[in-house]
Amino acid sequence: MSTITIKNVTKAFGDKVVLQAFDATFQDGEFITLLGPSGCGKTTMLRIIAGFERPTSGEVYIDEQLVSGGKTFVPPEKRGIGMVFQSYAVWPHMNVYDNVAYPLTIQKVGKADIERRVARVLEITHLSQYARRLPSQLSGGQQQRVALARALVAEPKLLLLDEPLSNLDAKLRESMRFEIKEIQKKLGITVVYVTHDQTEAMAMSDRIFVINGGAVQQSGAPEAIYNRPVNQFVADFLGKVDFFKGEVKNGRIVFAEMGGQSVAYDGDMTGRVDVAARPENIRFDDGGELQGTLETHYYLGDVDDCRVRVGDRLVRVIADGYGYADRVPGQRVRLSVRSFMVFEDDGALERMLEIQT
Repeated sequence: MSTITIKNVTKAFGDKVVLQAFDATFQDGEFITLLGPSGCGKTTMLRIIAGFERPTSGEVYIDEQLVSGGKTFVPPEKRGIGMVFQSYAVWPHMNVYDNVAYPLTIQKVGKADIERRVARVLEITHLSQYARRLPSQLSGGQQQRVALARALVAEPKLLLLDEPLSNLDAKLRESMRFEIKEIQKKLGITVVYVTHDQTEAMAMSDRIFVINGGAVQQSGAPEAIYNRPVNQFVADFLGKVDFFKGEVKNGRIVFAEMGGQSVAYDGDMTGRVDVAARPENIRFDDGGELQGTLETHYYLGDVDDCRVRVGDRLVRVIADGYGYADRVPGQRVRLSVRSFMVFEDDGALERMLEIQT
């Protein structure tokens, strides 16, 4: 188990800065996720921790040992890490046992010790019954578990995972999330996990670092970031959200694009604001403050994904699937908003939408 301390790490490739002043401490036994869109710098940070990249400036410590910084550089094989990549990278000509044993074999570990350690890690990863199978006889999820077992067998202090589930189908990804988290809890190992998938981040992490443009936008527990994002980018990247332009007037936020309809507001912002509302926090309510017309709805089994026309805007509502049959396009409805987030209208939303389009 390890603590990782990252002190003001910056990384540039030529004139392009891909990491800006990354400063953090990952505690022993924590599951940390670096979350962000493609090209944001999250994999670069992981590679710096692993020793595959040198920082342009700043320092990285594993426990008390300086491993990167100034003239000091400890190579990857001496950092006590295990790493699993997006590709399975399992040897096709070796069976599961030999794939997992390979790191110990090249370290010239004794045969009895290899057998003990491989047996233990195969049991942890639920692969014991597949020990003599070739990778071609395994499913994608099983092959990914082989890669995970191979990373764990050397008993690393630190496990680094770079988008390890992105090649799996949706059901396998979901089951593997929980398997990796259970393995981490069982071993008490420190994990740094890179993904662009916010559901993975929410399900697995003790803390999430949301990165954009090489800078950490926000870090904290999943529920804190989801419910209290510091800016429009974080609100948009972590979960479903709609943004509305409003103006604070007399204890209410008035939406011109909704025909002047408004919702109560007891916060301290004034003037023009960006309002972010998550669709699960908007509900059909006969006494609701907003009124509109149901345009479409999509029954998804557990939920009914609806679009309601309020003035000139479509408002997304994720409602209980049980009420699907009672909702008819064209009917007048009222909506209440259980919670919403308010940001200063400083142009950040427009800049974000420009980048996305």
